[in-house]
Amino acid sequence: MDVHSDKLSIIVKAPALVSGDTRPLAIVHGMERALPGLRLGWTLSEKGDIVALPGRDEWVAASRADGGFPFVCNDDDNCPMTLFGLESPNGLCTGGGPHFEIHAALPLDAVGIAPAADVLKEIGEAAHAFWGDATPLSVGAEISRQTLDPVRKPGSPPRGLPVLRFPEYIRAPEIPHRLGWLNYWSAAASRAIGFPDPARDADLLSRARSTATGGWVVQLTDAPLDLDNPAHLDALKWAYERFPEIGGRAQRAAVR
Repeated sequence: MDVHSDKLSIIVKAPALVSGDTRPLAIVHGMERALPGLRLGWTLSEKGDIVALPGRDEWVAASRADGGFPFVCNDDDNCPMTLFGLESPNGLCTGGGPHFEIHAALPLDAVGIAPAADVLKEIGEAAHAFWGDATPLSVGAEISRQTLDPVRKPGSPPRGLPVLRFPEYIRAPEIPHRLGWLNYWSAAASRAIGFPDPARDADLLSRARSTATGGWVVQLTDAPLDLDNPAHLDALKWAYERFPEIGGRAQRAAVR
């Protein structure tokens, strides 16, 4: 994994925004709180230039770009940090409607890795999210190849990982679609997948932290997930085996 060309990608899934929703600004403030000294006070012009936002809070609160909130970032080419939200028209589960999706990015180095769990927790809590993850972008692209369907997307998942189902086959929005390096599971998501079980999850609990709302941020491996590392690949496979609900695999087994 080439950390110089990669970044830590954070994706969080939450209920769709409603009129007067205060979550976008809370999410921006939460990310800044997790990274003392960070100021997401800039955006990009149509030409791709960095533009300062003197009234950032008011601008974010008033904007509903793509059903979410517009792109904000810091002004540091050596340590870029970004955040935006959008409404995805796709459901998270069988019969589900649109949902709110938050995207953030941190550098894949000591500056970004050390606070990543706090960033994920703050975004997840501020968004009232169902679930989310923080994973190196290159690894996330490979994990996305696990989601398959015999007709719509045939094939085999990479590296012997299990097949994950499309969202329309997942029974509830709180069931995560996949695993990542750092995983945000709301209280509802944790109940749905059966975490924690003290007898089986001692190792995960040693790297987990609880949230104020009863959820968890669970870290699979000490260092960011690298599927070229056999120990990391084994940890990911074990976690999928431990949580068969993730990706709708328990339901698939039940209908066979």
